[in-house]
Amino acid sequence: MYYVHLIRNKKTKNIYVGYTADLKRRIYEHKDKNPELMYYEAYKNEKDARTREMKLKQYGQTTRRLKERLVGVLK
Repeated sequence: MYYVHLIRNKKTKNIYVGYTADLKRRIYEHKDKNPELMYYEAYKNEKDARTREMKLKQYGQTTRRLKERLVGVLK
């Protein structure tokens, strides 16, 4: 499985978008940034996960809509 994820820095509230095949490892790698997993999507295909990550990073409207859906979580 491949995961597209949103991780938030607990102190700065900055949100990082990425993809990985090992979600636990990726969160651990961000441990110095006080990570908080806010959202993830699972994909069977790496290409699909990379495409979704690119859409979230390149198109502000896509990310904005996702954040609107997560309004209660991102407080």
